[in-house]
Amino acid sequence: MTESYVKKLSTILLDAVTDKDPLVQEQVCSALCALGDSQPEEALRAWEEYLRQHGKLAHPYRTMILRAMEVVVSNHISELDKDMARAIILLASSEMTKAKELVYDWQQAASNVLVAVGKRFIGRVMEEMLSKFQPGILPHCFVVQTLANLSVSNVFGMVPFLTSILNTMLPMLGMAKHDTMRVVFCCALQHFSESTLEYLANLDQAPDPTVRKDAFATDIFSAYHILFHNWLQSREAKLRLAVVEALGPMSHLLPSEKLEEQLPKLLPGVLALYRKHAETFHVSKSLGQILEAAVSVGSRTLEVQLDSLLAALHAQVCVPVESSSPVVMNNQKEVLRCFTVLACCSPDRLLSFLLPKLDASNERTRVGTLQVLRHIINSAAAQMEVKKPFILSSLRLPLLDTNSKVKRAVVQVISAMAHHGYLEQPGGEAMIEYIVQQCALSPETERPGPDSEDPTANSVRAVSISTLYLVSTTVDRMSDVLWPYLLEFLTPLRFTGALTPLCKSLVHLAQKRQEVGADALLIQYDDSKASPRTADRLGHCRQPSECFHHLFPGTLPSPYAITTRLLAVSSNPYLGDGRGVASLRLLSVLHRDIHPLLGQRWATTIPLLLDYLDEYTEESLSQKEWEEKLLMFLRDTLTVVSDNTWTCQLSLEMCKQLPCYSETPREKNFLYKCIGTTLGATSRKEVVREHLQELLETARYQEEAEREGLAHCFGICAISHLDDTLAQLEDFVKSDVFRKSVGIFNIFKDRSENEVDKVKSALILCYGHVAAQAPRELVLAKVESDILRNVFQCFHTKDPALKLCLVQTVCMASQAICSSAQAGSFHFSQKAELVAQMMEFIRAEPPDSLRTPIRKKAMLACTYLVSLEPALEEQTQADVIHGCLHSIMAVVPVPEGEDGHQESLYLDTVHALEDLLTSLLRRNMTPQGLQIMVEHLSPWIKSPRGHERTRALGLSACLLRFFLEHLHISALVPFHNLGLLVGLFSPRCADLWSATRQEAVSCVYSLLYLQLGYEGFSRDYRDDVAERLLTLKDGLVHPDPAILLHTCHSIAQIIGKRLPPDQLISLLLTMFEGLGDPDKNCSRAATVMINSLLKERGNMLLEKVPEIVSVLRSKLQETREEYVLQAAQHSVYLLASQHRTAVVSSLLGSPLPFDSHTCTLWRALAVEPSLTTQVLGLLLEKMSRDVPFKESRACLLSCSPDRVATLLPLAATCALREVTSAPASGPAVLELYPQLFVALLLRISCTVGVQLPRNLQAKEKRSAGSALAPRNLEPCSSAVDALQTMLLRGGNEDVVQRMELEGAWELLRTSAGHEEGVARLASAMAKFAGPRLPLVMKELVNSQSSVYEIQRVTSTAFLAELLNSNVVNDLMLLESLLDNLAARQKDTCASVRRLVLRGLANIASSSPDKVRAHGPQLLTAMIGGLDDGDDRHSLVALEAMVGLARLLDLVEPRDLRPVLLHVAIRIRPFFDSEKMEFRSASIRLFGYLNKACHGDCEDVFLEQVVGGLAPLLLHLRDPQAPVASACRFALRMCGPNLECEELAAAFQKHLQEGWSLHFGEFLNTTCKHLMHHFPDLLGRLVSTSLFYFKSSWEDIRAAAPMLTGFLVLHVEPEHRLQVDLEQLTAALQLLLKDPAPAVRMKAAETLGRLVKFA
Repeated sequence: MTESYVKKLSTILLDAVTDKDPLVQEQVCSALCALGDSQPEEALRAWEEYLRQHGKLAHPYRTMILRAMEVVVSNHISELDKDMARAIILLASSEMTKAKELVYDWQQAASNVLVAVGKRFIGRVMEEMLSKFQPGILPHCFVVQTLANLSVSNVFGMVPFLTSILNTMLPMLGMAKHDTMRVVFCCALQHFSESTLEYLANLDQAPDPTVRKDAFATDIFSAYHILFHNWLQSREAKLRLAVVEALGPMSHLLPSEKLEEQLPKLLPGVLALYRKHAETFHVSKSLGQILEAAVSVGSRTLEVQLDSLLAALHAQVCVPVESSSPVVMNNQKEVLRCFTVLACCSPDRLLSFLLPKLDASNERTRVGTLQVLRHIINSAAAQMEVKKPFILSSLRLPLLDTNSKVKRAVVQVISAMAHHGYLEQPGGEAMIEYIVQQCALSPETERPGPDSEDPTANSVRAVSISTLYLVSTTVDRMSDVLWPYLLEFLTPLRFTGALTPLCKSLVHLAQKRQEVGADALLIQYDDSKASPRTADRLGHCRQPSECFHHLFPGTLPSPYAITTRLLAVSSNPYLGDGRGVASLRLLSVLHRDIHPLLGQRWATTIPLLLDYLDEYTEESLSQKEWEEKLLMFLRDTLTVVSDNTWTCQLSLEMCKQLPCYSETPREKNFLYKCIGTTLGATSRKEVVREHLQELLETARYQEEAEREGLAHCFGICAISHLDDTLAQLEDFVKSDVFRKSVGIFNIFKDRSENEVDKVKSALILCYGHVAAQAPRELVLAKVESDILRNVFQCFHTKDPALKLCLVQTVCMASQAICSSAQAGSFHFSQKAELVAQMMEFIRAEPPDSLRTPIRKKAMLACTYLVSLEPALEEQTQADVIHGCLHSIMAVVPVPEGEDGHQESLYLDTVHALEDLLTSLLRRNMTPQGLQIMVEHLSPWIKSPRGHERTRALGLSACLLRFFLEHLHISALVPFHNLGLLVGLFSPRCADLWSATRQEAVSCVYSLLYLQLGYEGFSRDYRDDVAERLLTLKDGLVHPDPAILLHTCHSIAQIIGKRLPPDQLISLLLTMFEGLGDPDKNCSRAATVMINSLLKERGNMLLEKVPEIVSVLRSKLQETREEYVLQAAQHSVYLLASQHRTAVVSSLLGSPLPFDSHTCTLWRALAVEPSLTTQVLGLLLEKMSRDVPFKESRACLLSCSPDRVATLLPLAATCALREVTSAPASGPAVLELYPQLFVALLLRISCTVGVQLPRNLQAKEKRSAGSALAPRNLEPCSSAVDALQTMLLRGGNEDVVQRMELEGAWELLRTSAGHEEGVARLASAMAKFAGPRLPLVMKELVNSQSSVYEIQRVTSTAFLAELLNSNVVNDLMLLESLLDNLAARQKDTCASVRRLVLRGLANIASSSPDKVRAHGPQLLTAMIGGLDDGDDRHSLVALEAMVGLARLLDLVEPRDLRPVLLHVAIRIRPFFDSEKMEFRSASIRLFGYLNKACHGDCEDVFLEQVVGGLAPLLLHLRDPQAPVASACRFALRMCGPNLECEELAAAFQKHLQEGWSLHFGEFLNTTCKHLMHHFPDLLGRLVSTSLFYFKSSWEDIRAAAPMLTGFLVLHVEPEHRLQVDLEQLTAALQLLLKDPAPAVRMKAAETLGRLVKFA
């Protein structure tokens, strides 16, 4: 039985091998392997028999079976008996040789089987192979291939056979005529030779230690003769490569004398292959083996062949290497291996060949030679030891090569040299300098890709940096070579790019030396002169552009040079891979050598600087703050040293290095600041004067950065030496420079007018910085006499740069005066003249564009000047304001994002203008002064250009904020122009430009607080009404007119609440003027604000009514705008309303749809609450008087009649919508709230799907196409709109918003979504309008007997949803609602019955504590729903299942226990329903039934649990996510009832909601626990899963065999009798034909596991 069943399984799987899907084939093979692993001998026998009986099976499928056999044989070779091995050998041999032609995959698979068997049964395999390997008969090529592979896999077993094999093979070589066969023979000879060499190398482990190389020599030589002399000459490239691969290992087995004899032919023959093959890896590998063999026998022939060998190998190494080609890379390795062999035997000849190649100009030759040189330096170190000077000198020309590849190769050679002591030899310094030079290369902006053929300078630099650091840190012998030699590279300009790696290496070297001698100086200066080598290389610093350190005694840079250099480059800290950090760390290490006193202080200050750099990036670092920190560090250093001589020497060094930074303006600018700081620290005035004079003489005035730096230097120096600084500037001004004649320094002779202006610019800027930096108490006395006197001489210029410097200087001087403690008493006699000059500069700028910061600086200067005494005349102030506004307001804005610099300049200029205007306002802080400012801005506020209005409003807001912040009221006085100002600004809240709207609100906000200030409120008082303005700003962001006008209405309400009565009329009159504003948005805002103010404050305007009406009439005559007309009508209706009944009747008779005038009139009726209540009552009566629709058939053949709305209820609905849309209708709506709500809700329900009368349909279509379409007239939509409006007016904005957010209004309008819409409305009402519900419910209950079925559905849906909210308990409505719903259980409408069940279940949400009391009633209702037979769609049953799931946790167990089994049985059929909702609800309810048992379920229910287990597990793969989620829940609940802790824990672990589920892993774990604890369930579970083999869902069909497979995997074999194996196997066999590949795969996998039952 066992054998037959294994055979049967094997047959089924073997038949499935022919599946067309590759994945299924792979799974079938895996199943076969599993079957074979379980029963290897039986499985192999079955497969062998299958292959023998199915001789016509195509070879691809035979190949797969053979591969499975190979796996099983390999894994179970020790278990095979001799008979089985023999059968397999015979089968594999037959399969391998059945086809005479080559079928590679098939024959290779058979060969692999033989090789696998041969690992144990080598004798039997060899017996079979030798039977097919007969003398004189050319064997099948895979016989030879198998013998070759056997020699590799079983060396010790095969080598004893090799002698006889070779004897038989040698005659066959001459018989092989086809290249394919010859290639196989070559491969065999290669593997035989390799196996023999391995055998001989491990004789101590070999079974026959007497085997000697001589035994194979003769045969190998005979084979060699054929291969080399005959086959190597073949035209077939593949054969030639096979020959050369074989010759390599064969050469080691040749007799020594024969090898020596053949080398003169062999080496040239192999070398010749280089010319014939593109891929030469095998040639190089074989050549290396031949060379090793030749060296091992001490061949003298190599000397003769050496030149040709070196030439050929060198040509190979010069081939460009592509990193993406491993074959080429491997060839390079083999070629270098050949060079190593030759270097060990002939080092002199090798170097004589290589080193002259370094002088070649060809890039590839030089690079290849350098690669070989690096390799032999590393691999033949002993042979190269005496050649070091020779090799060093040979690199002279490569060091000069500019090619990047050559540079990279040179760096790599130098790195190798460093590790082997070359750099300690004479000439090693040049190598180190070369590395530093490459580190200094400028990085490329783009790095090359990984496949780039040409390494750029950046890659050379990166390799050099890495090499320098590694040599410094890891090669101990290099420490004395590099220190202090590397210090010489710090200061030369050409090594700037290498500063970061240099500093890092020097820090490491210095720290190592400090560890050895803690108290010794790191740098030992030699008093002798610089060595010729150093002098020649560095040029004795004769040219500053080439080198800027002056040599201290000896060759090293002085402490001053080091300090200056490192400090200067630290100003740009992130450049050059972070040279700031590296430089500061080197300074810290060298503190004792810089000055003995600096150690303790620098140990504190330098880490702080480094921490500061760590906190920022290159983008976020403030350059100004960083430079200030460095200057503070310098000042602190000078203070600690406190040595005039040291300070003067440092300043001298800084001045010497200054010219070398011309290409780096930022660093030069900083060095100027350092010079100023250093000069400020010395007390030697003659040194200060001398250095300042030198700086003035040598400055490059054409460079703006240079002028700035020079000015900073003078300003910083003036802090300590004001008199000397001014005196030096005065001397320079008196020179002949300004007269363009020969000066005292004779350096400005040929300067043009422009050049002289640049000099003037620098000097003027120097005066400005002197004024800004010098002590304030000293500046006042000198500002007019010494500073501005020279400035005034330069005002008449057209040079923009000089203008800017003049303005900056005036600004800095004015600021210095203002910040002085004596500024209040200082009389600035030149103030008016300077202001006039600044205004002249401003007016000279183009009014429509902004290109220079002259305007900004001039305004800042005026700002400081205005605050000084004496005060400006009124006309002068007006001219300043007018000129500055005209200079800025008309500037055309730059499109956002186009020019960041231009935008920044504009913003800075506007801020300067704001400061100037506030400075002028400060001198007249009265309402009149404010009015003057606003009058200047008024034309710009009303400008037709948007950007001008925005700027004007922004300035106005700024001025008002300033006025408010600095308001001081000594007596209560009226703010008499408040109304005018509010009237000017408030309509701008609706401006077309968003920024203007925001600023307008800010203006109104400030004005209201100004009024409060004038009323006596303190400055910190916050008014709730005024603060609301800030919350309204969000409504002004978007340009939606409706939102803007609504916001303006709110703003007007706020204004109305805080405006004094005496200002109201001036405000209204100003706003009436705004009705004619060309900006229609602002005009509309004026109308809204007027009406709002009339409503809020109209009772105060009794005396002004005639005037207001007169203005209204005039405005209506001036404009025909519709919105102005509406506003005027509304304003009139605010004053009177009469004849309500007649008006209502008349308006209802207006044609539908109502036009805009009619709608306006309807809304006007809502002004007075008492009137509105009566109007609404009339409309409700009209709406209910007639039937809501009439039925008519569109045609005689129509199956169902069309419903057409009746006119009177439709008109009344539209009127209700218009009346309740008016804000004032709120009280009336509240009074009639229940009647309005219920009437409109029922109106909605009975108009769903109702059409308009035909005449109105035509009008509706025409109006929909017009530009000014009225409101929607569609019956249901009009009712929904009316309900929305009514709720809003009833104070239920939250209800409307919630409905809008959930899309519930749209649901109400559709037949499909109406119920859901009603439920969401009820939910929103319960949440936000609870107190209204008792009366609403009372009205709704009366409608439940309605003759209209849809109205009963609507009312039931509403009441059912109320039970979902806790509000029914708060309002004590629960009992009445339950009674009402229970009474509808027998309603003829299934929808009503379904909604009743939903409502009863909702009690679980709203009143869970009441469920127990009503438990029997609720359960009875739900079970009745499960058994509802009148609902053919089972929707009532679905509702009952959902409801039961909600109630089960809450009812009494004693009430539940009697129905538990009935419910479980009743819902079981729904598990496999085609409808997702039924599957999900029934499975989830099943989970709740299990949960309700609390682990104490009766046996009959446990049967249901067990019966549902397999469906639940399989539906985890349900295509619908809700069903899978329900299964997770149900299984978690089932776990405790199964009384298996491990199973329950697995369910809890894997099936948590929201967690990803690895289904296979989970199913495996579950089945393991099931079969361990409940093995008796095997048959039941398997039979259930068989049912799902025919499921319509692919994933479940795939899961069913998975379940079966895992159950079989984990059950003990003795339980097999529970399973009908025949039925199961047949079912799985059928699944193997399933159209879904995934199903077939799982079926095959399970079949592989059934072997357990065999």
